[in-house]
Amino acid sequence: MLKKSLISLTLVGLCGALAGCSSSSSSSSQDNRYQLRDDRAPKSAPDVSKVEDAHPKYEPYSRQGNQQNYTVRGKSYQVMSSAKGFKQTGGASWYGSKFHGHLTSNGETYDMYSMSAAHKTLPLPSYVRVTNEANNKQVIVRVNDRGPFHEGRIIDLSYAAAYKIGMLQQGTAKVSIETIHIESPESMALDELKDSSVHFIQVVASKDLVRINVLAKELEQKYQVPAKVEAANGFYRLQLGPIGQRYLANKLLVQLKQDGHPNSYMMYPKK
Repeated sequence: MLKKSLISLTLVGLCGALAGCSSSSSSSSQDNRYQLRDDRAPKSAPDVSKVEDAHPKYEPYSRQGNQQNYTVRGKSYQVMSSAKGFKQTGGASWYGSKFHGHLTSNGETYDMYSMSAAHKTLPLPSYVRVTNEANNKQVIVRVNDRGPFHEGRIIDLSYAAAYKIGMLQQGTAKVSIETIHIESPESMALDELKDSSVHFIQVVASKDLVRINVLAKELEQKYQVPAKVEAANGFYRLQLGPIGQRYLANKLLVQLKQDGHPNSYMMYPKK
């Protein structure tokens, strides 16, 4: 990691892993919490290419880390009441060894080798799909922390997540993020009674059109669900659908993950 990037990381991640971080705390008192003064990559990291994406599931928002309003460095932030349908584009950074093993804003222990992240206003915990716009690599992370408190940055990724989307060397990247919102079992039961929309599941994206077309035929025959291939930004995206009922779509999504397609995800119905 370049020295310049490490300095940037220090500024970005200063408040990211602090529970109840506020503008009244000085930088020196915050630094006293950590063994390292500056953030850095781990000296000897495990092979994080094998770390799976976070697996979205319903989790009630925690009491800790979800105070409606808070202030950092004189700027106020308002936490959203729901993560449903949230999308955003901007800069991403990552944080590592300095914060590893310390508490996140959610009251959990930060593990830089897990698929986690920090965001300024999403309710905790939330699940987010992050796409590096430079290479179209994606990762699904669980947001359990606050930050990054730096102009133009919208999300702070763990070391493992940053590795997976290919931004470790640069230190920052332009990304688009989209929440994956899972309703409570009670809400889903009510929605399924009145659900008349259609659903699609995206299985994979690749630049290899031949491979995508072969896989599309295989999945179409295996699951007896129509498959389609869409081109976007130099990639071909394989989707299954339309599926008329949410519970059927959810059932197929679970099956796809079990059958070797762990990055499959539900697409929101177009209204």
